[in-house]
Amino acid sequence: MDKKKLLLLGASLVLGIPSALFGLGLIRGSGSPQAIAAAKVEMGSKVLVAQRALPVGTIITADSIGFKAWPKEMVQDAYFVEGEADMQKMLGTVVRNPITAGEPNTQGSLVAPGDRGFLAAALGPGMRAVTIPVSARTGVAGFVFPGDHIDLVLTQTVKGNDPQPLKASETIIRNLRVLATDQSATQEQIEGKTKVKAFSTVTVEVTPKIAEKIAVAQTIGTLSLSLRSLADNSAELEQAIASGDVKVPAGATPQDEEKLLKQALAHPLDGGTSFATGGDVSRFQRKSMPPMGGAGGGGGFTAPPAPAPVAAMAGPAVPPRPRGPVVNITRGKDTVTVSVGAQ
Repeated sequence: MDKKKLLLLGASLVLGIPSALFGLGLIRGSGSPQAIAAAKVEMGSKVLVAQRALPVGTIITADSIGFKAWPKEMVQDAYFVEGEADMQKMLGTVVRNPITAGEPNTQGSLVAPGDRGFLAAALGPGMRAVTIPVSARTGVAGFVFPGDHIDLVLTQTVKGNDPQPLKASETIIRNLRVLATDQSATQEQIEGKTKVKAFSTVTVEVTPKIAEKIAVAQTIGTLSLSLRSLADNSAELEQAIASGDVKVPAGATPQDEEKLLKQALAHPLDGGTSFATGGDVSRFQRKSMPPMGGAGGGGGFTAPPAPAPVAAMAGPAVPPRPRGPVVNITRGKDTVTVSVGAQ
């Protein structure tokens, strides 16, 4: 090999080694990226947030809201801050604007009892508010609070001609939402527990047609409240979906579907009610309707009087027509019809 080629080879080696080392360093550096520490968020005061989604008209209860630590730079003056706001005063208020789960409650999103438009905000579109008088016996001993759902039971006595009347109890309306008790929509809590107190009236949310039925029912007999379990609404909703009474439109988003189902859960149910009579409770009571009509019925329905017999027209009596084969026998001017073989 000549001297010129040896010089070129040596120069290539001298220049190539640093380049190779630099490239190797780049490859190693790209395989192990250096971690960058995330900026630490400084937490501020605890603010009142929704524990679950709260649509418009929701009555705030103790399990629907709670205090949660919030980033300091995101705390706003409209939020309810722990230590400055009393959570007990929030109970019984009504949601004016929808609040998503985990979102802070603002002062403008809630309407307090006594404020203008409180009851109107609590009512759903097309719904009405009806007040029902109750007692400690018929009002579940005070264990009904605003936001609960109840069934309405009518107890009556049906009288007739029989000395023993029919005693019957019937569930006339189901799934009524309680708006207030004794003109109060608040819940008083002592040591974290809701105080139970008796009330004489309860205001419920109804449709216009149900409002008419309740007005009539109060004149018929005694109305009692039956507190519903939360699981009952879900079970009845599943039955309504299976039967086709509640239809979820095709292409609906999960948010639209959730809103539709919540509306169905909160809607009162009129129809498909059940009943019980005295005979279902005791063998010494009636099980069916007593006979109606006549004097001395003691109230209740009166059957129309039986039609009076039609008076016979003046003139000669018409003999009854004989049955079976007959023979006419004539004696002089008189003819007599005689049955032959009649049973």
